[in-house]
Amino acid sequence: MELVVARIGKAHGLRGEVALDVRTDVPEERFTTGAVLATVPPDAGPLTVAATRVHQGRWLVQFAESSDRGSAEALRGVELVVESGESDEEDAWYPHELAGLRAELADGTVVGEVVGLEHLPAHDVLVLRETGGERTLVPFVHAIVPVVDVPGGRVQLTPPGGLLARDAGAVVVDRAEDGPEQGSDEHEDEA
Repeated sequence: MELVVARIGKAHGLRGEVALDVRTDVPEERFTTGAVLATVPPDAGPLTVAATRVHQGRWLVQFAESSDRGSAEALRGVELVVESGESDEEDAWYPHELAGLRAELADGTVVGEVVGLEHLPAHDVLVLRETGGERTLVPFVHAIVPVVDVPGGRVQLTPPGGLLARDAGAVVVDRAEDGPEQGSDEHEDEA
C-alpha cells in the first residue's frame, strides 16, 4: 500500500527548492540525500532527494530533477509516496487502515463509515459518511474518537452535541435578545 509521506508545496528561492507539507513522523529518515521517492501522479517522478534543510520549522527539499524555480513550481501539489505495510505502533494508523471502518457511538449505534482522513492545520480529521449520506468532518482527537479498532473494523465516537449532521434537528441556538438599534435615541438629552 502506498503511504503519502509529504505533499510538495510552493517553490522556495530560485534554485529548485520546494517546501514540504510533511506527513510522516520520521522526515529525517524519509528525506535523506539520495532517497528516491515515488509520486502521485506517477508521471511527476520518481524524484531523487539532492539536499534537505529545515528553515523556520519547515522542511525544504531540492530534488535532482528540479534545478530552477520553474521546475520546482511545476511540482507543487505532487504527493511523495512510499510502499508501506500495516502500522506496528500502538495508537498509530495509516489513512488506508482507517478508510472503511464503521463509525459508531459508545452505545453501539452506527452513525456512518470513515471514508478518509484529512490533514488540517490544527489536527487531522476523519471524513465520515453518515448513514444519511452527509459528509462530516470529525476531529481525530482522543476526546472525540476514544477507540480505533482496526481489526474489529470500527471507530467509536463521543461527539459533542451538534457535530454530526444527524443531530442537526436537536440543536438549539440561544440568541441574545436584540439590543437597541444603532443610532436610536434611547435617552432624551437633558436640558
